[in-house]
Amino acid sequence: MNVQIQTVRFDADAKLVDHVNKKIQKLATFYDRIVSVEVFLKLDNIAHQIKDKIAEIKVHIPRHDFFVKHESKSFEESFDLAFDSLVNQMKRKKEKNIY
Repeated sequence: MNVQIQTVRFDADAKLVDHVNKKIQKLATFYDRIVSVEVFLKLDNIAHQIKDKIAEIKVHIPRHDFFVKHESKSFEESFDLAFDSLVNQMKRKKEKNIY
């Protein structure tokens, strides 16, 4: 599984990168044929809103891609919400293919 973490408009600290990597490694327990994972952490400071930290996760498996996007007041919260949505999508897809 190839993992890429990209930050837009800021530099991520080691604690945030470790948090993201730990969660991404858990994806293999839900779906074993993951080819690549791309994580985009963006700082949307155009309107100076409260919810200006965006996390996007794109997962590529053979013949399908998953994509989720969440925004909130912290990167950890945004990433966790996006990760939970991604896990739900992957579980639904896997159940659909089995039955």
